[in-house]
Amino acid sequence: MDGQAQAISPQARYPNLRNWCIGLALTAIAVITSYFWFDRPIAFFVNRNVSDKTIFVWLQRLPVAFFLLASFILVWCGFWVLIGRRFLRVQLVALACSVSFISSTYIVHQLKYVFGRTWPLTWVENNPSLIQNGVFGFNPFHGGIGFAAFPSGHAAGVSSAMAVLWWSYPNWRPIYVACVSAVAIGLIGSNFHFLSDVVGGMFVGISAGYIATRMMSPRMDSLHER
Repeated sequence: MDGQAQAISPQARYPNLRNWCIGLALTAIAVITSYFWFDRPIAFFVNRNVSDKTIFVWLQRLPVAFFLLASFILVWCGFWVLIGRRFLRVQLVALACSVSFISSTYIVHQLKYVFGRTWPLTWVENNPSLIQNGVFGFNPFHGGIGFAAFPSGHAAGVSSAMAVLWWSYPNWRPIYVACVSAVAIGLIGSNFHFLSDVVGGMFVGISAGYIATRMMSPRMDSLHER
């Protein structure tokens, strides 16, 4: 090589970390903006104008099925290992979805305790809420189900799986966007979550999905779709 090697900047050396930090900063800005200007108006609007929330409740239930599906995939992949078979690419993608979903679920539970946010509505154990008591805000490390709105676990769950599929099978991206949007609309339209809860949950899910995909991608790229 001619001359001295140029030093590699941290930005060039860690592009994935840089992109994640940019995403975190943008998410923080979106959450803060929503907290001060959108969360309360949207919650009050939904409470006044949406009398039948049935459709919204059903829309937000999509990630509930993921718990059973993730367990099935882990058993399926574990059995494949025990009988000495090589993974197909679809199995690695499914395994990445399961790892991403389970990881995001655990992370969300910890963050709920850290942030201690109250809910839009009173719906369990007479929890304090914006609509019922005018209670609105974060109570760090409070604990309890009444202080566990942020971030949204449902938004994180669906985003974690869809993020893996987004990078693994890009031709179907409109479907993934539709799934995440449906859950987000369901959560907000049923007043189960504030907008900022959903935004925070989506960031956790996308982060988990991206990391799981990157961990699996060397093996995925070496296999042909069968």
